[in-house]
Amino acid sequence: GKWHMGVNCKSRRDHCHHPLNHGFDYFYGMPFTLLNECQGTDDPELAKSLQDTYWLYTEMIIFAVLTLLIGKLTNLFSVKWKVIICLAICGLLYFISWFSSYGFTRYWNCILMRNHDITEQPMNLEKITSKMLKEAVSFIERNKYKPFLLFVSLLHVHTPLVTTKKFQGRSRHGLYGDNVEEMDWMVGRLLDVIDKEGLKNTTFIYFASDHGGSLEAHRGNAQFGGWNGIFKGGKGMGGWEGGIRVPGIVRWPGVFPAGTVINELTSLMDLFPTVVQLAGGAVPQDRVIDGRTLLPLLRGTEQHSRHEFMFHYCGAFLHAVRWYQKDSGTIWKAHYATPVFQPEASGACFGRGICPCFGEGVTHHDPLLLFDLSRDPSEANPLSVATEPLFSAVTRRIGKAVEEHRKTLTPVPEQLSPYNNIWKPWLQPCCGTFPLCWCDEEKTKA
Repeated sequence: GKWHMGVNCKSRRDHCHHPLNHGFDYFYGMPFTLLNECQGTDDPELAKSLQDTYWLYTEMIIFAVLTLLIGKLTNLFSVKWKVIICLAICGLLYFISWFSSYGFTRYWNCILMRNHDITEQPMNLEKITSKMLKEAVSFIERNKYKPFLLFVSLLHVHTPLVTTKKFQGRSRHGLYGDNVEEMDWMVGRLLDVIDKEGLKNTTFIYFASDHGGSLEAHRGNAQFGGWNGIFKGGKGMGGWEGGIRVPGIVRWPGVFPAGTVINELTSLMDLFPTVVQLAGGAVPQDRVIDGRTLLPLLRGTEQHSRHEFMFHYCGAFLHAVRWYQKDSGTIWKAHYATPVFQPEASGACFGRGICPCFGEGVTHHDPLLLFDLSRDPSEANPLSVATEPLFSAVTRRIGKAVEEHRKTLTPVPEQLSPYNNIWKPWLQPCCGTFPLCWCDEEKTKA
């Protein structure tokens, strides 16, 4: 399914970010994200957020190049030609990125891959549901006689809400509801295959979402990004509950008691040590592992989560910290930064299209913005020194936990920097001769 971690680092064929370079033996899906451009009918999604930025950088660099050029030619100041040429090349790249965002995104970024090969460019969204399902079923059938890990990252419940005709109009919640119903049907099909192949009692199944609903996603008055219930905020907001609190549904007949509801703090990072333990392995001991195995909690041998603190990031920036105070059972949540909603009381960043993680679109809190999630899961009533006697003690303890947490972090190259997000033609996956990238595995076979 959707990998969304990119493909290449230095050349078109190095595939440094590819799943097969990160522990997987087989891959079928999208290396990038699913965009409105992939459908070809909706308003641009990637272009809308990037076009203005690309054009601003292009104008700034052109101005800088012209200034340096005039200064050098008139001997007003000394500057090397190498600097001017490098700046001009950067300006050209930003211009090409701006220009390509007006129509080439679908042909270059909406692709399907099988292992290291591109099978479809651009991909056919009308057939994507059946293809993903077919691949997942085939994988189970091929590996049913040995242990396997199957990670299915569905393209559903994500704009542009690609839904087959069979499910369109079925839900009273519009296209989003239709999309949820089709996703539910797909999950049911996979469970049926597990049961049919006699794997029901030997297979650990975990179903979850990677984030809360995207509140800003809409077409006209129709909301396309889901609903987060009583929880504030949504997708892209690293601190608010609506962005990070999602369902986790587990199935393993004969091992986990059916119908059990566990209201404890867990994280998707817990899946790693859980799967390692199930496979009979041991997690690496040369680094701090943020996840905790879920098995004692799921089996009922432990009643409480092994997490005391959770650190919630937006990009590379720490936005909030959650503290489970075990002696009192209180769950505190302290926000270091929160996005500025547009409009102010909307609970989302409709003006920007997506909430930023830093800069002018973020409010930094000093003192910290503190909530008691045990009594206020909606984060509607911020606490203060005047209203909460433990305010100072709680914020001090959370501050100490942040200091300890930061000591465990190893600096890495910033993957979200402007340079790393600018389009680089020499890294563009292409199944033809760039920029003419078109192919279809099915048509070629036919």
